[in-house]
Amino acid sequence: MSLFPPLEGTSARRRLYLLRHGHVAYYDADGKPLNPKLAALTDRGRGEARTAGALLAGIPLDRVLCSGLARTRQTAELVAAPHGLPVEDDADFLEIRAGRLSEVPKEHREAAYVYGFEAAAEDGRFAGGDGFAAVRDRVVSAIEALVRRPDWTHLALVAHDGVNRMLLSWACGAGLSALSAFEQDYGCINIIDVDLTADRVVRRLIRAVNLTPGNPAKIGLHRSSLEEAFGPLLALD
Repeated sequence: MSLFPPLEGTSARRRLYLLRHGHVAYYDADGKPLNPKLAALTDRGRGEARTAGALLAGIPLDRVLCSGLARTRQTAELVAAPHGLPVEDDADFLEIRAGRLSEVPKEHREAAYVYGFEAAAEDGRFAGGDGFAAVRDRVVSAIEALVRRPDWTHLALVAHDGVNRMLLSWACGAGLSALSAFEQDYGCINIIDVDLTADRVVRRLIRAVNLTPGNPAKIGLHRSSLEEAFGPLLALD
């Protein structure tokens, strides 16, 4: 039986726990970039994932999904473990991809990579890579199809910085213009309720944004995750 009481005029309410994966290392010991597709959780990242999992241990999760990349799967497995649930991969929630560094003039790299979400537009691309609108359409179509499924009321989805920003922008109805406002720290949790009527999304309620269970006061978190990820890259020729 659903823990949500029936709502007048509403057939179902789903609760989505939207997480960002834990901390990863994007550079080797010599400062050279690693393949982001293969990036795995660091010790810090595993701690963040365990802490998030502990917070959600008492939630009656029905399903746990991730994008399929190692860093999201490793995080999702630690979230799913207390529930005995399998982790499902869904490539529709893969991260937005930046373009090649060599194709962006050095004087434009900070704006393109570190502050790229500030330039989000229907015809824009993230650092010369994926188009914002195309990723938005992919992610929103996937989440709306997911919430229409009748086999869950509480679901955890472990995704990425850009993907989570897309979903939060969809939830608040602001579109691409809101991407830069939704900072997503490593290991964070967002909570979104979605109301359905006749399989149609009629309401989206944001309950929490960028909650970091192990550090709710954000002590020491002064750089954005894009500054942390791309800062060393800007110094490369």
